[in-house]
Amino acid sequence: MAGKHPVLEALRAGRALNKIWLSNQAQRSLVQPILEEAKDRGVVVQFADKKKLDQLAPDMQHQGVVAQAAAVSYAEVDDLLARARELGEAPLLVLLDEVEDPHNLGSILRTADCTGVHGVIVPKRRSASLTAVVAKTSAGAVEYVPVARVANLAQTIDKLKEEGVWIAGADVSAADDVYKANLTGPLAIIIGSEGKGISRLVKEKCDFLIKLPMAGKINSLNASVAAGVILYESVRQRRSARSGQGEGHASP
Repeated sequence: MAGKHPVLEALRAGRALNKIWLSNQAQRSLVQPILEEAKDRGVVVQFADKKKLDQLAPDMQHQGVVAQAAAVSYAEVDDLLARARELGEAPLLVLLDEVEDPHNLGSILRTADCTGVHGVIVPKRRSASLTAVVAKTSAGAVEYVPVARVANLAQTIDKLKEEGVWIAGADVSAADDVYKANLTGPLAIIIGSEGKGISRLVKEKCDFLIKLPMAGKINSLNASVAAGVILYESVRQRRSARSGQGEGHASP
């Protein structure tokens, strides 16, 4: 989507936009209404040079304004918890900390759908958004797994804790591997970026950390693969709990 008026009207109509790029050379008076509307609606705005905007909107008269629309609308965190309640299940959520590869996000959404995850939470900044690439990689799962986009992941974790959700961070420094952890209750699993892992602040807010056993020369897995292994272990434990004494709460 490009052009001052189309982008401004999309904002006013409440359309889900991932990000807006404005030209460094744009007159402030012309883009001020977009800046104000974007701020009110929590849409990220980034200034860039004309070359960048030309690449984002080739062969279009962008007037120094380009927006990336979401492939589907975002949900709210409360919607994810409500979904679990409606199904009569303990919440199972995935939080992504700076996972910027759209193919990883798409693959995680696909696995999330297969494992019964009630929703995925991503930060507004330094994260892949719900683009056409994500939708394609997810093989349609983007239509079935709600994604909430939040301004502050750490604050969202605090909110989830208030709702009784335990926070498990996937981290190579964890003392125990995933198979020794209890993943059966209200649970949010945090997956970090491949390069940096979970950020320090987010890690400090985790109730416990889990890792995957590594036998080879490479000490980490692709983010989407790691998410898949952990989620299916949670599925296994939850099924076992339901057939035994019932679900408890997640704990280390």
